[in-house]
Amino acid sequence: METAPLDTSFYRQALVILGAAAIVIPLFHRLHVSSVLGFMLVGIAVGPFGLASLTPYLPWLSGITIARSDAIEPIAHLGVVLLLLINSLELSFERVWVMRRLVFGLGNLQIVLCAALLGGGAILLGQNWVSAAVIGLALAMSSTAVVIQALSEEKRLNTTTGRTSFAILLSQDLAVVPMLFILGAFSAGADVGSVAALSLAVGQALLAVAAIVASGRLILRPLFRSVARTRSAELFTAACLLVVIATGLATAVAGFSMALGALIGGLLLAGTEYRRQVEVAIEPFKGLAVGVFLISVGMSLDIRILIAQPLIVFGIAGGIVVLKLLVIAMLTRAFGLNWANSLQTGLLLGPGGEFAFVIVAGASAAHLLGPEAARVVLFDTALTMATIPLLSGLGGHLAPRLAPATVDPGILVPAVSEALPRVIVAGFGRVGQTVASMLEVHQVPYVAIDRDADRVARQRRQGKPVYFGEITQIDLLRRLHLETARALVVTLDDRTSADELVAAARRERNDLLIIARARDAEHAAHLYRIGASDAVPETIEASLQLSEAVLVDVGVPMGPVIASIHEKRAALQAEIKAMAPQAEVRMLGRRRLRDRLL
Repeated sequence: METAPLDTSFYRQALVILGAAAIVIPLFHRLHVSSVLGFMLVGIAVGPFGLASLTPYLPWLSGITIARSDAIEPIAHLGVVLLLLINSLELSFERVWVMRRLVFGLGNLQIVLCAALLGGGAILLGQNWVSAAVIGLALAMSSTAVVIQALSEEKRLNTTTGRTSFAILLSQDLAVVPMLFILGAFSAGADVGSVAALSLAVGQALLAVAAIVASGRLILRPLFRSVARTRSAELFTAACLLVVIATGLATAVAGFSMALGALIGGLLLAGTEYRRQVEVAIEPFKGLAVGVFLISVGMSLDIRILIAQPLIVFGIAGGIVVLKLLVIAMLTRAFGLNWANSLQTGLLLGPGGEFAFVIVAGASAAHLLGPEAARVVLFDTALTMATIPLLSGLGGHLAPRLAPATVDPGILVPAVSEALPRVIVAGFGRVGQTVASMLEVHQVPYVAIDRDADRVARQRRQGKPVYFGEITQIDLLRRLHLETARALVVTLDDRTSADELVAAARRERNDLLIIARARDAEHAAHLYRIGASDAVPETIEASLQLSEAVLVDVGVPMGPVIASIHEKRAALQAEIKAMAPQAEVRMLGRRRLRDRLL
């Protein structure tokens, strides 16, 4: 039986992408170059206008280049979809409604004003009004993928600037849908006057989205509960990818973008107990897929346009950023943000975005935009996107020099309560629930995590702040905001898992208060050695409670009994800590640090 020859083109492209992720990007990181810019530079280098253009003369370059950008387009789109899903997990339909002033007010004003001004500039440069409208709408968009990636790297997603930028980007994502419908209405051969046909199409699309939301509310929680019961990380990841692709394809069939489907899927999952584990499961795929998207953006940069028309290209790119910066900064200031946050938001959202590629491609196919104008718009969009990390750094440098306004921006954007200091309770069985009930009595905020899906579902129905997840994963601890946690309480009855969690948490944060449940004195000493602040042995506490009950029942007065129990507990704790002397040194050092701070 004759075997068909193996098509190695896909593997060559994968080799280039994985090589960039494993070799080139770490090098850029050591040089303090943003990974966003690094991936784009890789795309320029290996793309059709870089080294790939030399393959006719140097055939061996075909093994390390990508000649066609559409070859990696599906994975690039998946990157944007996964990015939107993860970021929408921080939201909910209720939180979007609370943010409506920024999403539907500030965001829509930004789109209208920027599109009008940029379209007017296109008319001055000789474009007709239809082409100018397309250019204005395309350039009014900002880059969700690059901006969110830059904010994430700088740990600024939960700042006022980060949340305001996300609100405007969310508004832009929603506005892409009517934009594409309008472009379709003005396309060659379409009935421009048929308002009824356009309204019907929009109505059908909205009904489809409503159906997706209703189906998601009914299906998602039972689906993930069923998968979580298997305790299989692979199946859980598969379920996550299923939701991402299914919601994306459903909205694409309805006439929307796949990104909007991911946004809907994330909003639906945000209200469930599985959101944190979903974030951890998808994160590795998101990082690589977003890198592919950024590589594809770099590949679209046709250097020949820059060489042929450098003044026009740089002039348009600079004009886009400056005009959008001024509009966004003034609008955000009018909505109550101070000048520092307004400047940072304007610099982040001033460059173009990925939806410009979608809008220009659709307009070009409908003959609404000439090929020369399309090439220049796409080149300037990609060029400005490459400057986002630099502009973000510039905003961070200039913002402290501006005097703060008297209006508190915190009242405009809801604070993310989950990022506030809380106690993390690892394990929500009998012991964890008892600890949580005592925290509630004393009004100490907490969040709990447990690996039993049915137990989590029961506690969620009672309104408890508990999530499903594998708590020993350090990424999950970070998602629970370990950096601001007041304490970590480890109630796990699995000794191996408890040890892994205590050690991982101590490596992550040296000053964290860690209280752990131990099996016996030997296990308690081990927990002290690996980083626990306090370890409570089950056997000792049970024996002390039993002793207390016996003494009281035989008639010994309660006062002396309690005093002797305390003395015995202190003596036993001293013996355990003597078995782990380095733990005592570590705790003494922390106490000295605390005293100095106080």
